[in-house]
Amino acid sequence: MTAELTSVRIDKWLWAARFFKTRSLAQDAVELGRVRVDGQRIKPSREVRGGEMLMIERSGERIEIRVAALSVVRGPASVAQKLYEETEESRLRRERQAAMRKLASEPALAIPKGRPTKRDARALRRFREGWDSGQD
Repeated sequence: MTAELTSVRIDKWLWAARFFKTRSLAQDAVELGRVRVDGQRIKPSREVRGGEMLMIERSGERIEIRVAALSVVRGPASVAQKLYEETEESRLRRERQAAMRKLASEPALAIPKGRPTKRDARALRRFREGWDSGQD
């Protein structure tokens, strides 16, 4: 006979609901304020209960959900999706953002190695200076 869960640590629930790959990633997100309950910053040890509203920021997305069920066991994605209900507004916003990303990619993503190194920046400046002087 198993006891019915009335509350679960937020970091465990986020991991079980598959919002984060590891519990420590969920814990870090909560500590950094990327997870809020009813608009308030929380600690990883805070207990979450059914019916509470969560706002989760990850990978540039903001997801607003209502906790539908509790679990401390990480199961398949089909089971994890039953632990929460995403708000209609949140779902539409995420779909709009995905459509925008398809239409126009972020220019910074075209740079394979990120920012240029100090050496690369100097070479670029020398090239531009030579180009500018050659245009006269």
